[in-house]
Amino acid sequence: MRTTLILPDDLVDAAREAAGMASKTETVIYALKEVIRRKRIDDLKGMFGTVDVRIDLDKVRGRSTSRS
Repeated sequence: MRTTLILPDDLVDAAREAAGMASKTETVIYALKEVIRRKRIDDLKGMFGTVDVRIDLDKVRGRSTSRS
């Protein structure tokens, strides 16, 4: 999709250099993906403690639990 944006040159150049990107387009795409990734991580962090997972690793791995 072609879009016209008015972006501060110094900000885009600094982001491009920091991310090691060759073009402004690559930089904007990277930044958008990074925003989405961070949001997903925040969403996962918000779920911490809300899911009760009880797994018997010995049973799942087929190990005997008796010690003789």
